Amino acid sequence: MQHSGRKETVLDLAKFIDKGVQVKLTGGRQVMGTLKGYDQLLNLVLDEAIEFLRDPDDPLKTTDQTRRLGLIICRGTAVMLVSPTDGTEEIQNPFIQPDGA
Repeated sequence: MQHSGRKETVLDLAKFIDKGVQVKLTGGRQVMGTLKGYDQLLNLVLDEAIEFLRDPDDPLKTTDQTRRLGLIICRGTAVMLVSPTDGTEEIQNPFIQPDGA
């Protein structure tokens, strides 16, 4: 039986190495850091990682509070979304109705 090289991941994360990424994890946790490495199971190594703390009243919402984590590993089974921090910015939701409208 022949091996056809290493298994390719769906995501090509090589272009994000040493760049800032934001990672959403199952359960609502969200972290941001510098991608230092990954494997085909999507385990991610992030340096200078920061976790966005969640709203105690609504665990699916993040607050402006953060917590420094340093060097971390995100388990591939928990990773839902990986997005670059460069070129993305948060905007006001244009669909929210002003109060009293």
